[in-house]
Amino acid sequence: MNLIEMWNAMGPIAKGIGIILIIMSMISFGVAIERIYTFAQARKQSKLYAPQVAKHLKEGRLKDAIAISSSKNYRYSHLAKVVLAGLQEYQFQQESGSNLSREDLVDTVRRAIQRASALTANDLKKGVASLATIGATAPFVGLLGTVVGIITAFQGIAATGSGGLGAVSAGISEALVETALGLVVAIPAVWFYNYLTGRIEYFNVEMDNSSSELVDYFIKKTA
Repeated sequence: MNLIEMWNAMGPIAKGIGIILIIMSMISFGVAIERIYTFAQARKQSKLYAPQVAKHLKEGRLKDAIAISSSKNYRYSHLAKVVLAGLQEYQFQQESGSNLSREDLVDTVRRAIQRASALTANDLKKGVASLATIGATAPFVGLLGTVVGIITAFQGIAATGSGGLGAVSAGISEALVETALGLVVAIPAVWFYNYLTGRIEYFNVEMDNSSSELVDYFIKKTA
């Protein structure tokens, strides 16, 4: 029997489980493709952004650094989001005429950068948790389909009164397709999850380094 014949021979519950697995697979690939594209753009734009903003800050052009950080050309850059928060907070404190001490000013900027880093890290994780969920549950969903299929096969044997390997093998083979489908869904989801988690950790390290460098810049500037 081919897959089409097996599908047609399945009961409604087994077909429903198969449809669920197909939907889980579509979600998994959709999330993975979207995140891979977003991460690739973030890495590309951040590589272009970092030397430009560093040049503006080195030359003391704060407004130019803010302008380039808020540019649409770097909307995917995780570094731009973090640096922009610190620059805007520093500019606000300067223009508002606040009487903060040097230590308080740097601490205020540091907190703004930390908030931006947390929000950016959370945005980078968007949808990734669903890959872990799919990778962990898809084999069990497939196993449920197998169990349902085997139950249906034995019910058919009991109804017809015929036994033997020939009567059982067709029904069991149909049921095992569900387990195979569950594994086919789970394995890529786990691969994608591990890969994307590694990229997120790399981006977090980059944001931490940039945050530290920006705070050091403001410490020197206010000295």
